[in-house]
Amino acid sequence: MGERILKLMMDILSQPAVLIALISLVGLIIQKKPTSEIVKGTTKTFLGFLVISAGAGIITQSLDPFGKMFQHAFNVTGVVPNNEAIVAVALNEFGSTTAFIMFFGMIANILIARFTRLKYIFLTGHHTLYMACMLAVILVVSGLKGIPLIIIGSLALGLIMAVFPAICQPIMRKITGNNNVGFGHFSSLGYVASGLIGKLVGKGSRSTEEINFPKGLGFLRDSSVTISLTMVVLYVIIALFAGPSYVEQELSNGSHYLVFSIIQGVTFAAGVFIILSGVRLVLAEIVPAFKGISTKLVPNSKPALDCPIVFPYAPNAVLIGFFSSFAGGIVGMVILALTGSVIILPGVVPHFFTGATAGVFGNATGGVRGATVGSFVNGLLITFLPVFLMPVLGDLGFVSTTFSDADFAVSGIVLGNVAKSFGATGVTITVVGLVLLAVVFGFFKKNKDSNNSQKLGV
Repeated sequence: MGERILKLMMDILSQPAVLIALISLVGLIIQKKPTSEIVKGTTKTFLGFLVISAGAGIITQSLDPFGKMFQHAFNVTGVVPNNEAIVAVALNEFGSTTAFIMFFGMIANILIARFTRLKYIFLTGHHTLYMACMLAVILVVSGLKGIPLIIIGSLALGLIMAVFPAICQPIMRKITGNNNVGFGHFSSLGYVASGLIGKLVGKGSRSTEEINFPKGLGFLRDSSVTISLTMVVLYVIIALFAGPSYVEQELSNGSHYLVFSIIQGVTFAAGVFIILSGVRLVLAEIVPAFKGISTKLVPNSKPALDCPIVFPYAPNAVLIGFFSSFAGGIVGMVILALTGSVIILPGVVPHFFTGATAGVFGNATGGVRGATVGSFVNGLLITFLPVFLMPVLGDLGFVSTTFSDADFAVSGIVLGNVAKSFGATGVTITVVGLVLLAVVFGFFKKNKDSNNSQKLGV
């Protein structure tokens, strides 16, 4: 019975659509909306995230053969960063611990948002699961176990869920033009780096969305057409390098390799189109619904949502970011091979989602140049950082996959090295100290703001 309840809890908390729908439901109930509005808002929020998930699934499915063709064409082997793969391996041993850290970590996130200046409630359920899993692994390796393991893991997760959206928010305001939503995807450091690089290199560079096509190529102003044609060309080139026999025997079930490549390229574009539609649907519902929670439970809080939330603001930057990040991954792979290090292969799925998002962030601060250079740097980051993460994951560091996104790597490297140097006690002091620091800073800032208001007669 206990295992069934644990499984139910994990299934609910790890499914973004269910989690967001519940948040929407609670928010609308708190606002005492009519039953019809509660049903409508909850259902459309649920539907919107399922649409986003469906689009992401289509993209992932279409990118899988691309990655296999790339590895076969250029005869490269190594570690492929993939969050889903590494978590699937880890949950066999750390499943229960992960579930408890995830559940209490979400509560810790709400409490931290309530009592500190970090007013972000992280709503990307699957990334919460992945981070909880990584923390479970590192804390067990450090020597923590039992109740202390759950408490420290939950506090660390809650703090991470509040800090990284706060880091992204200044650039998020530039992207969205408002301060209504936060950003909840654990590659924030790559995105912020892209935004900062955009400021450095992008002076005078026009936005990716202002690219002027010749009159005869006016159809390329439609992002769906641009993405379709670009990805078809890319797939066909890689298929030519991989060879028809490999594609037809291993990937296409006998279909002609060029036909297969064209279909996969356009399928990718269909996935992007579906994601953009889902994002618009969710934003129309979740922001008004979240006001209930923001007003009553956690004043001034913002929902931190998954990375596709920024795709509609710069669809051209999405494509530029993907290509540039993947190029950065290839360059990083070559450097690692030349230096004799562990070879990190460019995972196509993480390079798409993190590269596309880095492109949007870079474009917001530096136009085309910012999107291109910023995403390239993101590609380098998610290639080199896993090399330093793997040694702190214990036995899990020796499997053929690892965590792919920047925030996982940095969080894991910091906590893992603290654990190596100072053991469980050092990790406990570090996590508790950082949480208390956030609370104390929030308390003094609140008092300072209150005193200033009184002096001004507000």
